[in-house]
Amino acid sequence: MNLNLTGKRALVTGSSAGLGKGVAKLLAAEGAAVVVHGRDKDRAEGVAQEIREAGGTAGVVVGDLADDCAAAEVARAAMADGPVDILVNNAGFYRDLSWAEATADEWRDTYNVNVVSGVRMIRHLVPAMRERGWGRVITIGGGLASQPVNSHPQYNATLAARHNLAVSLARELKGTGVTSNVVSPGVILVEATKDLVTSIGPARGWGRTWEEIQPRAVQALLPNDQERFGEPEEIAAAVAYLCSGYAQYISGATIRVDGGLIRSAF
Repeated sequence: MNLNLTGKRALVTGSSAGLGKGVAKLLAAEGAAVVVHGRDKDRAEGVAQEIREAGGTAGVVVGDLADDCAAAEVARAAMADGPVDILVNNAGFYRDLSWAEATADEWRDTYNVNVVSGVRMIRHLVPAMRERGWGRVITIGGGLASQPVNSHPQYNATLAARHNLAVSLARELKGTGVTSNVVSPGVILVEATKDLVTSIGPARGWGRTWEEIQPRAVQALLPNDQERFGEPEEIAAAVAYLCSGYAQYISGATIRVDGGLIRSAF
C-alpha cells in the first residue's frame, strides 16, 4: 500500500530515541520530510542522519516542550523550511512511583510534560493546518488510559488526558480536513523497556538471560494474545496509516496496537 506521504512535512516530538524514532523513520520511508525533535542535539542529529542515509529527508529541532518559550521556538524552527502537515505528539515520560511516592509536584510535572506540552504544539501548528484544509494530529496514548494499574498513578492519569484531548480536538476540527486520532500502544520493546525488565528479571525469578526473561516477563506484566512485546515499527505503521489519505474518514478514534492486551470490545 502506497501511503503517498511525499510532499508532506511531519514533526514527531520525542523522536531522538525509542518509539518516536521508529515513527520518524517510517514516515520518512513513506516519503514525508521529517523533523526529528529531542532535547539532546547529538541524539536527534543521529536519527536524522540515519534517515538521510536511507534516502529520506530529515531536519532537527531541539527544545524542551514543557517550557512555553522553548516550545514556541521548536514550532518556529519546525516550520522554518515549510509548513508542518503532520504532528505526532509522542514526547512524554514517566517514573515508576507508588501512590505514596507520587507527590503533588510529581503529578504537576508529569501533567505538564505529558499533556500540556502536546497542547502547546497543537496550538502552534494546527491553526495553519486548518487554514490549508489538510492536516493530521496523531497522539500517542496507551492502554493504561482505560485500564490503569495501581502503580505510577500520575502517568496513568496523563494517558487518559491525552486520549481525551485528542477526541476533543477532533470535534473542534469538524469539517476542516484536519483529523485527530490516538494510537494506543501496549508495552513496546524499546531500550528503556528492555533495560528495566532485564534489571528486575533475576530477582523475580524470570531467569538471567534475555531469552529466559522475555517470555516470563510478558506473562507476568502484560499477558496478551501475541505473547510478546510490541516493536516500535508496529506502532509506526499505525501512525503512518492514520497520516495517509486512506484514513481521511477516521477522526476521534483510538487505534490499539497492543497484541490484545486491553480486554475490551470498545
